[in-house]
Amino acid sequence: MEQTLGRAVTFVPHLVPLDRGILTTVYTRLAPGTPARRVAEVFEAAYAAEPFVRLTGRQLPEIKHVAWSNFCDIGWAVDETGGRLVVVSVIDNLLKGAAGSAVQNFNVALGLDERAGLL
Repeated sequence: MEQTLGRAVTFVPHLVPLDRGILTTVYTRLAPGTPARRVAEVFEAAYAAEPFVRLTGRQLPEIKHVAWSNFCDIGWAVDETGGRLVVVSVIDNLLKGAAGSAVQNFNVALGLDERAGLL
């Protein structure tokens, strides 16, 4: 089944004075006739087995909900009439960034539970 929803993508990382965290906004056009429920289905299928990705759906994520964690929260808004999708993601750039990724990759490389030491 085709997992691609949009065509051109605009990726916007936001630079704001924060101690921790990165918020990004991604804009794309949906294929004509793509309903909001289809967008949700694609996200749910793509991230179903990812223990550190939390989907927030129409409730857009906030950095404060991922601070001091290895989670990436992803939310989205669909404009069915205009055929647009806006995706917002947040991470704690210190944990989900280099440090958390190193531990997670180490766990995977050694055949351990990838969540070990991170939850």
